[in-house]
Formats: sequence, structure tokens, C-alpha cells
Amino acid sequence: MLKSVLVPINRAGWPFIGILATITALSAYYYQPLGWVGVILTFWCAYFFRDPDRTTPVRDGLVISPADGVVQSIGLAAPPAEIGLGDTPRNRISIFMNVFDVHVNRIPIAGRIVKLAYRQGKFFNASLDKASEFNERQSFHLKTEDGADVGVVQIAGLIARRIKCDLSEEQSMKAGERFGLIRFGSRVDVFLPNGVPPMVAVGQRAIAGETVIADFRAQEPARNGEIR
Repeated sequence: MLKSVLVPINRAGWPFIGILATITALSAYYYQPLGWVGVILTFWCAYFFRDPDRTTPVRDGLVISPADGVVQSIGLAAPPAEIGLGDTPRNRISIFMNVFDVHVNRIPIAGRIVKLAYRQGKFFNASLDKASEFNERQSFHLKTEDGADVGVVQIAGLIARRIKCDLSEEQSMKAGERFGLIRFGSRVDVFLPNGVPPMVAVGQRAIAGETVIADFRAQEPARNGEIR
């Protein structure tokens, strides 16, 4: 029970928590009601940067959700040109994170980082389709041991102002390993190889490092979902 409540904090969050805690102490000294507001904001910041462990399915061919959040859209789209996956449309799964979701991102499938690319941009609401084209983004091309190519894109949102990606080119990663985060509301897109159907439905909630969003070995068609 205690472990479920005392969730670890991602190290990227400690500077923000420290700043808010300092402001809270000063505010409380000069005007106590402001101190209580600061306490709430400090606890919310710690909550935002929580970084729980996850249990990742490890069978070859499984594509795992890179983010906590709701599957916003599934459909054909061309990957970002800067990561070298060509301009042929692929199945794209977009997962939207609101400010209450865990924002630590995880590798969707084991492989080698072929190319990393960062592009500056605007800050539209990440749930809008135009965010994929116009918003600030960090993209990477991942090649599996079997030679399959997967694209992953971190997209900044309306109030997000910092994408953090800890990867480097030629680095090998395991599925479910942490690779970065996006601060304060954002989205992550996964571009699947052609012929690989999504195993989630629009509106479904995904858990980073745990939810299977696609399977290279699957023979079934893409899934539909119903609200019940």
C-alpha cells in the first residue's frame, strides 16, 4: 500500500518542485494564505512528475504504448520527413496525455535508434490533427533486430514548452525503457511498419510500458471499440 502511494519522482521534476517549495516558504512567511496555495501547487508538481515502475510484456513483436493517455486517433499518415522513413503513409497511433497523466515516455519496441531529429514549431492543442505538422516535436527512427522500422514522435501541446529526450543515435533500447518526457500536456505518435494492424481502439486508455498497441505477429484486423 505504501509503495503505491509513495511513487518515485522523475529527476527532471526536482528543480521545479524545489523552486515551488522555496516560493511557498517565502509566501507563507509574508502572507500565510498564499503559502497554502503554494503547498497545493508544490504537491501538484510532484504528482505531475511521478515516475512509477511498469511491468512490460517482453515477447518479440509486441509494440508497447510509449505514453499514458487516451488513444486520440488511428489512421494513415506520412511520418516526419526528417527521420528518413519515406513519405508512404503508415498506420499512426496518436496517444494524448492530459496534465493528470504520467508524462514519462517509454520505448515501444526493442531496437536501435537510427536517427533523432528535433524541429521547432508552434504550440497548438496536441489533440488537434494539425499539431502533428506544425507543433514543436522530437522524432526518432527505431530499427528492430528483425529490420522493421518504427517511428516515434513526441509532440508539444498547448501549454507544453519543453520536450526532453535522453536518447542518442546508434543507442540500443529495450521495450518499456524510459527515454524522456514532455512537460504539461502533450502527445506521442507511433508510426507502425506497413501491414502491422493497431491492437487498440480510439478512445481506449493506454498505459506506458504496459499496454500492447500493436503486434507484428497478429493476423487479425485492426480492432474497433465501443463505449459501454
